[in-house]
This record gives sequence, C-alpha cells and structure tokens, in this order.
Amino acid sequence: METKNDKKTNKNNTNKKAERNQEMSENAKKNEKKELSIEDRLKETENKLLRTLAELENQRRRFEKETKEAFEFGGFNFARETLALLDNLQRAQVSIKNDEVLKNSKDLEKFLKNIEVIEKDLVSIFEKNNIKKIKCLKEKFDPNLHQAMLEIENEKEEPGTIMQEMQPGYMFGERLLRPSFVAVSKKKTPDNKEKK
Repeated sequence: METKNDKKTNKNNTNKKAERNQEMSENAKKNEKKELSIEDRLKETENKLLRTLAELENQRRRFEKETKEAFEFGGFNFARETLALLDNLQRAQVSIKNDEVLKNSKDLEKFLKNIEVIEKDLVSIFEKNNIKKIKCLKEKFDPNLHQAMLEIENEKEEPGTIMQEMQPGYMFGERLLRPSFVAVSKKKTPDNKEKK
C-alpha cells in the first residue's frame, strides 16, 4: 500500500515529468523559431549588405562628380578675379589714348602696342583655360547671359536686340563667369505732343 508520502512523491514526479515535457515541447518550438529566425536574419543581413553596397556606389559617384567639378571649375573664383586685370588693362589703354598730354608723345604708339601684346596674351591664356568671351552685339537679349544697363530707342532693330556692349561677359566652360553689361533696343515712344 501506498503511503501519503509515496503519493506525494508520485504526484511530484508526475508534475515534474509534465513540466519537463512542457519544457521540451517549448524548447522544440524555440528551436523551430530559431531556425526561422536564422533564415530571417540571413535575409535581413543580405538586405543590409545590399543597402550598404548601394550607399557605397552612390558615394563613389558623388566623389567622382565632385572631383570632376573640382578639376573643371576649381579656378572659377580665380578666373573671375582675373577678369578685373583685363578690364583695367583695357581701361588704361583707352585712358592713355584719350589723354591730351600723352597724345603728343612720340613713344605713345610703342607703349600702346606693348599694352596690346599683354592684352592678347591674357586673352590667349583665358581661351586655353576654357574662358570665352560672350558674343552679344546684334543678338537677342538673354537674361541668363546679359545684364541690361539701359534701353536705346531704335526703330530699325527688333525690341530686345543688344545694341551696345558696355562690359564684356565671359563663360567658364558651361558656367557663366560674368554677364555682359549691355544696352538693349526698344521701340520709340511717341512724344507727349503727338499723343494730344
């Protein structure tokens, strides 16, 4: 016959077996979940790797573009500042030609020829470095390339045609280095007397 202690022990053993069975089934389920999660982890890792590779490719392209622009337009600010030299040289040439005291000098022509040589050299250097003067006379006004300083009444030309260039503009490759300062034609307006 079983005693109370035996019954208790059997009951405890049965409970322990049930707990062990339950733990084993939970462990089996966890193992299955672990296997699924390993596959999910693999997919997740693969996606992370693909995103990282795409990001690296984008960075490489950005770096190549920035490097190309640095080579093409690295001297942009220097070129813009150098235009002032050319402008001042041209102003000096005009000023010297118009000076009444210097007009009587016999060495004036030699001096002006030397200035012209320097000007030609500077323009040549600009052209070698892809800095080109914008052609604008008799062209249609383009606000992307020109800056209108005044309007001139003219019946012969179509309104918006560039009649005079006050300061030349320049392009640096495909970029605008400085706009041309120009005078643009407009239609003649009737006088107040004609309106009455």
